[in-house]
Amino acid sequence: MSKYAANTLDARAPIRSLDWAKQAALVVGASFFVALCAHVTLPLPFTPVPLTLQNFGVLVVGLTLGSRRGFAALALYLAEGAAGLPVFNPTGPGGIAQLLGPTGGFLMVYPLVAGLAGLVFEHGKRTFGRAAAAGLLAEVVLFAGGIAWLSILTHSLAQAARWGLYWFVFAEVIKIMFAAEVTVRIRRSPRSQA
Repeated sequence: MSKYAANTLDARAPIRSLDWAKQAALVVGASFFVALCAHVTLPLPFTPVPLTLQNFGVLVVGLTLGSRRGFAALALYLAEGAAGLPVFNPTGPGGIAQLLGPTGGFLMVYPLVAGLAGLVFEHGKRTFGRAAAAGLLAEVVLFAGGIAWLSILTHSLAQAARWGLYWFVFAEVIKIMFAAEVTVRIRRSPRSQA
């Protein structure tokens, strides 16, 4: 290896480590953003599944960070919650018990939801329509996981749909649209262009 090549490689090392630190900070920050969204919760008297901003946070993370970092952020979020950190919605027991409870199916697919939203959005023109479509597709995966888990717990697909789907459709459509708008605005901001 020439002396010039060795010096060039050495000069790039701080940039790579700085880039890695920036990426890690984005992933950690995104997991905390979802935790904050989880604490905006409205318990509903007719279902053990509360209405939260958590799903909105998951969509924003996936759409803005992309498939890999979005997946990583939500995997970290689940690890934080499983370890007992207060990141899940406050109406549940927290920790592993929350992952095994009525909301566990929704929680367990969060990394896939964020990854899918990011994957769909990052492959093509990044418009509001594409972000909304990515969010809608990701929500289908979210509710498939949530309803499947609830049906195991209740031994009834009909009961699972009553508890985990019907009451949430309108709110989820609003969250998808809001997440798409937030994402497009973030992407268009001069700071994100740099």
